[in-house]
Amino acid sequence: MEEIKDRELLMQYLQAQGIAEMFNEQVLPHLALYRYQPGELICSQGAVSEYLYVLVDGKVKIYTTSAEGKTLILSFKTPLEVIGDLEYVQSAEFINTVEAVTTVQMVGVHHRWLQKYTQDDARFLQFLLDIITKKFLVKSQSMSFNLMYPVEVRLASYLLLNEQTSTVSLKDAANLIGTSYRHLNRVIRQFCTEGLVERKKGFILVKDREGLGALASEKLYE
Repeated sequence: MEEIKDRELLMQYLQAQGIAEMFNEQVLPHLALYRYQPGELICSQGAVSEYLYVLVDGKVKIYTTSAEGKTLILSFKTPLEVIGDLEYVQSAEFINTVEAVTTVQMVGVHHRWLQKYTQDDARFLQFLLDIITKKFLVKSQSMSFNLMYPVEVRLASYLLLNEQTSTVSLKDAANLIGTSYRHLNRVIRQFCTEGLVERKKGFILVKDREGLGALASEKLYE
């Protein structure tokens, strides 16, 4: 993690995401901009939650690990996303682990400043409420999709969202869409035969967006 001491850049990110006005004048000076490199952890499951983070650039992976050490990918997120909102509201430890997939820029603020300056700030509290309820809605939809749609439809939707998928990350993809790695590979071979995708230099590349779109019917993993 690297702290970027550039207030102008921080404000540019907030303005670009349309959330500059969500932080009042008292809390703004306490916001900091952090940069994470691919593979770095933003937060770890079970760790003490002290900061609220806002993802303003890049892509992160969110996953949970069982007591037996098994990892389940829950989602991939791009801006705008808030990390640690539930933990802040509930004064709880981090529920999941969040890892940078690409180079990531996060705006962070310590809980003590939020507690001091935003406890009665209706605009900020509404922002948190909107973020949290959206997460519950997306999670509910995702669980329903994994139960209602066959793997072919789920994989088509995933590939449309990630037009170039590393073969190394296929286990993550299998976890996300709720199937086995072996079954996922069978469906990919089927897609290759049908000309929808191709394997090339360690990647799965989308060749026929219209064909995948017709199969997916709707975007399940936005």
